[in-house]
Amino acid sequence: MAILEVRNLSKSFGTLNVLNDISFDVEKGEAVAVIGPSGSGKSTLLRCVNQLEKASGGTIRFCGMDMFVPGPGGKSVYADKQTLRKVQEKTGLVFQNFNLFPHMTVLRNITEAPVCVLKKSKQEAQEIAMELLKKMGLETKAKSYPCELSGGQQQRVSIARALAMNPEILFFDEPTSALDPELTGEILKVIKELAADGMTMVIVTHEMNFARGVADKIIFMEGGYIVEQGDPEQLFGENASERTKQFLQRYSSI
Repeated sequence: MAILEVRNLSKSFGTLNVLNDISFDVEKGEAVAVIGPSGSGKSTLLRCVNQLEKASGGTIRFCGMDMFVPGPGGKSVYADKQTLRKVQEKTGLVFQNFNLFPHMTVLRNITEAPVCVLKKSKQEAQEIAMELLKKMGLETKAKSYPCELSGGQQQRVSIARALAMNPEILFFDEPTSALDPELTGEILKVIKELAADGMTMVIVTHEMNFARGVADKIIFMEGGYIVEQGDPEQLFGENASERTKQFLQRYSSI
């Protein structure tokens, strides 16, 4: 069953076309890696499907709910606020720069949205948060503030915060780009474990070995277009398009 369906998605900033005719599906339990050169539209794609940017045209459906579809006259329109909120509650997004609230403890960073948005009790939210922190190896950091954590620890808190909302699908926007190589390994290990647990994920990444080893499907973007999409064997194999091969040649370890 497709949790996310994107058809003919476009996004323009004035006369600049950033996304062009983007179409793909994400099935339940699937890990999808989005790769491509800088400026190819990968992050803009994530922002559009997470309602952080308004798309210009096309179709977006989440869990059978029409979020953005063609309306009268063919111009795509957004659903009503209630539907958009339901969609938002089913998604989680982990940013590349953590985006934790600096004035809140780790525990409150994780519990704030479940209490305020999902209306969970403070006790229930804290119990969920502590379980997630334990899973992330950070149970002793509950009372710490973000400034007291390493970059890798902050990113693991960000992942725990997203998981606390019990999303149907989790998006990662280059989750290791702000980390040094040693800390990058920490985050990739967490994401691999989530994939093994069957978490549905879309991951924008420049870590090619990681994409090849973890993803069920890989989408290669360039210039706002999807150049190619398929399983890792296809995109990292001899049958890949010439442009995909050219891009991957920059990664000598592949």
